[in-house]
Amino acid sequence: MAVVNRTPDSFYDRGATFALDRAVGSALRAADLGADWVDIGGVPFGRGPAVSTAEEIDRVVPLIEAITAARPELVVSVDTNRADVAERAVAAGAAVVNDTSGLGDERMAEVVAESGAHIVITHSVGPPRVEKPPARYGDVVAEVRAFLAERMARALAAGIPAERLIVDPGHDLDKNTLHSLELTRRLDEIADLGAPLLVAVSNKDFIGETLDRPQSERLPGSLAAMTACVLAGARIVRMHDVAETVDAVRMIEGILGWRPPARLEHNTHPTRNV
Repeated sequence: MAVVNRTPDSFYDRGATFALDRAVGSALRAADLGADWVDIGGVPFGRGPAVSTAEEIDRVVPLIEAITAARPELVVSVDTNRADVAERAVAAGAAVVNDTSGLGDERMAEVVAESGAHIVITHSVGPPRVEKPPARYGDVVAEVRAFLAERMARALAAGIPAERLIVDPGHDLDKNTLHSLELTRRLDEIADLGAPLLVAVSNKDFIGETLDRPQSERLPGSLAAMTACVLAGARIVRMHDVAETVDAVRMIEGILGWRPPARLEHNTHPTRNV
């Protein structure tokens, strides 16, 4: 799952894909590099200036329309916590709503149920874009799991079929580094909820703080965290560096026997046993 942020204040690209043509180009390049899915965001989760619903729609809808027209086989999701934005995005071609608020908008479950889209239910605490108190949990994994289970039940009650539910524990979202490391270490406890498990660990602060690396030097740590998550049950990985991630994931799949090698030559020919 590649990431394209049409925002002027993205923590990753600092607005490099804010212009529509650049955002479209970034999405198509991600597909060429092996991404199966592109996640489109118009408002970062972290604190910052308010963005109106109308502005968020103006950012994401034209981008979704352009991507789905160019690559109809590519899965496109919209990263939003607003039901009105989700409704317009799905109408434009998005197949998934990636809700970082975990159904915080009271209309979200209803909108998704009626639309036929899938929903990513993510754990976070309180509204995005605002300053919050320090993160505190008794048992972060147990609390995240209980939250996701309750929101899954809410989605089912609203009429969203179980096969359209995806869960995300929300690494770093209203959590400190120790919380995110604990979630990664015990991720199997989230995976056993039964829904496909998505993780978004790429370039996050828990990696930077663990390794003492700035954002521009977090790729090795991101791939290591992603690998740990896949081995613990994650089946969708939301990552910025597509080519490197595709190679890492395909290697994991090869080791686990899920994907055959691209070629077999080493020690398979009688004159080449070296």
